[in-house]
Amino acid sequence: MKIKKETIIYPLPSDQLLSKEEGFWRVELSSEYKEFIKAYNGGIPEIRSFICNDRSYAITRFLCILEDPTKNEFGIFDIDATKSQLDERLIDDEDLIGVALLPVAVLFAGDFLCLDFRKSRNNPKVCVWDHANSGEFDPVSYHVADSFKEFLTMLVE
Repeated sequence: MKIKKETIIYPLPSDQLLSKEEGFWRVELSSEYKEFIKAYNGGIPEIRSFICNDRSYAITRFLCILEDPTKNEFGIFDIDATKSQLDERLIDDEDLIGVALLPVAVLFAGDFLCLDFRKSRNNPKVCVWDHANSGEFDPVSYHVADSFKEFLTMLVE
């Protein structure tokens, strides 16, 4: 994975911050995703396209994890800030405590790349969340990969 170095503008998250977020979200992030975000928090990939459902998607930027997004002018790209904006459109169970779909990258035209914890709280799949067709407690998503590591191998120019 190549990330444009000049786009890594956020402080890199510590293991302590990642553990805190996992507790808040009630999930376990994969070791591959943790290593990725600790190295490239919020960066923009050089190679950013992938295919899903016979359609090409482009990553605008990966989201970041910040201790306090309100203290950073680009805090809008924090995972928690994004998740709170999308709120009920990311879950299909209104009684769920934690997350079902966790946005990790902004895609061109308003969709998001998400870690999908609906079937497993510690082994998420990767999916595209469709903003145009998702409703409150009715998220529409498309499977991309069985792991974040597998997803990274799917990026093409």
